[in-house]
Amino acid sequence: MKVALSVYVFLTGLLVGAKQIHRENEFRCDYYYVHEVDGWLKYHEVPANWYDARLRCHLEGTTLASPLNQDVQEAIHSISDQHRSWVDIYTGIHSTFSKGNFYSIEGVPLSDISHKWAPGEPNNLNDDENCVYLTPNGAIGDINCWIPKPYVCYKKNDENQVLNECGTTDNAYSMDEISGSCYKFHGTPRTYSRAFMTCAAEGGYLSIINSEAEANYIRKLFARNPASSMIGPFYKDVAYLGFNDWSEHGDWLTIHDETLEKAGYAKWSTGEPNNKTNEFCGGVYRSGLLLDLHCDSVHAFICEKSPGSLLWD
Repeated sequence: MKVALSVYVFLTGLLVGAKQIHRENEFRCDYYYVHEVDGWLKYHEVPANWYDARLRCHLEGTTLASPLNQDVQEAIHSISDQHRSWVDIYTGIHSTFSKGNFYSIEGVPLSDISHKWAPGEPNNLNDDENCVYLTPNGAIGDINCWIPKPYVCYKKNDENQVLNECGTTDNAYSMDEISGSCYKFHGTPRTYSRAFMTCAAEGGYLSIINSEAEANYIRKLFARNPASSMIGPFYKDVAYLGFNDWSEHGDWLTIHDETLEKAGYAKWSTGEPNNKTNEFCGGVYRSGLLLDLHCDSVHAFICEKSPGSLLWD
């Protein structure tokens, strides 16, 4: 199958053509370009519910893949086969907005997508099946959206996309020349776990302050994102960072398993950490001083990445 060969070329990197396309169609090193669909795909083997699958693809700058045409369906199956995954996988087709009205995430109605239902499908079991899975033989079925399944993310190639100095097409990342790292301030609040997921999906991690100079850059990020620019009922003068005391309360470690002192910055605000309401996650004030926060509360957060984290070696 032509798409299978194309994916094979990119997975192995054995052919000169693969290297050329990597240079000419840059996106992320964990995605594979498939010529027949002029796009990038990535197989996620860790099952997730449909909502988390959609969110993860979105955070990676892509879309939960749907078999919009035969070439895309073959590409989805080919990349799944490369992972020895002959199982049902989620598609981006759903009826979560209006039961029975199935559309792809891109807004394409199921009636405009060539498809065949698996035997007995759709059955809307328990009146609670609003998401669509794809079987290894190309049939589809409806399923409860909360049941975890593997999935594929897809991005149509954009010839105008350009990698910035941070090695990403996301221009919200900016380089700090002193630390050599890139940072993104997320003013849309999330819980600590979701913030961690977001940074990981973007090729980075929740920021860790390693010096006074880096703390100063964090202050500058806050200054560029005043409270008035953030929407919602949450405290806008703090942001999550990459440290916590989950494993042993009172023993604060970075997500890279270092003490704050060893990491290079342990300046707490006066009276912090106070564990006021079971506060086991780390954050930072606009002043650059640290505090503890309740992990399930929503706050702004700061992601950090190296310029090469998403690039090919």
